[in-house]
Order: sequence, then C-alpha cells, then structure tokens
Amino acid sequence: MALHVFLSVLSAVLLTLAAFQSVLLAFQERWLHRPGWESLVNRLPPLQTMERRLFRLIGAGFLTLSLALLSGLWFIEDWLAQHLVNKTLLSVSAWLIFGVLLWGRQNYGWRGRAATRWVLAGYATLVLAYFGSKYFISELIIKTNT
Repeated sequence: MALHVFLSVLSAVLLTLAAFQSVLLAFQERWLHRPGWESLVNRLPPLQTMERRLFRLIGAGFLTLSLALLSGLWFIEDWLAQHLVNKTLLSVSAWLIFGVLLWGRQNYGWRGRAATRWVLAGYATLVLAYFGSKYFISELIIKTNT
C-alpha cells in the first residue's frame, strides 16, 4: 500500500509541475508577441527547451500514474463498498487524457496551445479524482448517517 501511495503522490507532483510548466509556456508564447515583455521573456529558457521539459514531466507523470493505477488494482476488493468507483474512473480518464496527449505529440506534433489545453484538462480531471471523490464520499457518508 505504501508503494501505491508513493506512486500516486509522485505522479500528482510531476503532473502538477507539468500543469504549471504548461501555463508558464503559454504565457511565454503570448509574451513573445507583445511589446514590453522582452526583459521577462529573455530571463526564461527558449520555448523549445520549455516544451521539452513539459513533455518530460508529462512522460514521467504518465508513467508513475500508470504504475499507481496498476498498484491500486491490487488493493481493490469491492469497488462500491470501498467508494472507489468515482476516483478510479476519473483517474483512468486523466491517464487517458495524458496518454492521448503523448500519442498526439508523437504522431502529430501537438504542441503550444493544444498541448496546454490537454495538460490542463488532464490535470483538472486528476484533481477532481482526488478532491471530487473526497467530497463525494464525505457527502455520501453525511447523508447516509443523517
């Protein structure tokens, strides 16, 4: 169980960094086309370097999320009794979003705004998997007990 928790936290950290990196990359791309931002843009690494870092973070996050999902299967006995349906479906959805992004990058060269949208959609789904499922479970337990 400790390995599953570690992998889950590690994937969340890596994908959080990827989400921040994608936002910074989007701002950097926008600032390049607007006058007055040269001093800030010149302090950042080139766009290609930023993009390469983004996809390395996504790749590492995708791998650790894959391992976390696989290790989590070991502990599931009853989906409904353990209140894992929402969390699992949302986590797998986030995994699919990141997987499609990596596939699109490899096969179609997705980058820039399209990549940012995919990263943020995947990250939002992952956040919803954690916090949304916690909220859902607490609401379900409160309503059941009252």
